Amino acid sequence: MPILSPTDHYGEITWLGRVADREVTLRADPVEAMDLRYEGIAGEYHGGLVRMSCSRVTSQYPRHTEIRNVRQITILSEEELDATAAAMGVPAIDPTWVGANIILRGIPDFTLIPPSSRLIAGNGTSMTVDMENAPCQFPAKEIEQEHPGLGKGYKAAATGRRGVTAWVERQGSLKIGDRLRLHIPPQRLWAHG
Repeated sequence: MPILSPTDHYGEITWLGRVADREVTLRADPVEAMDLRYEGIAGEYHGGLVRMSCSRVTSQYPRHTEIRNVRQITILSEEELDATAAAMGVPAIDPTWVGANIILRGIPDFTLIPPSSRLIAGNGTSMTVDMENAPCQFPAKEIEQEHPGLGKGYKAAATGRRGVTAWVERQGSLKIGDRLRLHIPPQRLWAHG
């Protein structure tokens, strides 16, 4: 019996990008199409089957412990990016400034989609959502360069709207204009949380 359910929610890809070297800049370079491999996006800094643990998982592992890379891809919602910009008082937030890989339009409350959801393209390319991507200070620094005095408002404005991280479940390619169908796991609340 299948455990994941296809929904009637589709996200259209409106923007794609790659972060070439996170040590140099968080800014992503826009691209028209990308190849996804089990290691992640070809040519992307966050790729790899494994990664070093960071501040987000210090409750589980000492910093710089080798762990499975479930943060290969950063996916955000166009609608949530616009809402964040409005909350900050800036005209728009360029996806390059937040290190985005994929911007989707059309899935409501995108950041809140359940972990383990799948985003599946018509050609079968598939990504598994790991979890919500909490906002941090790095996009704030990029926004500050463009809008002096306003970057500091990013973290609060982006809370609950920073998108999700994901990893490649089925290899393939994506291009601007592709539609990704949302498949979700059963929705139950754990009574012991």
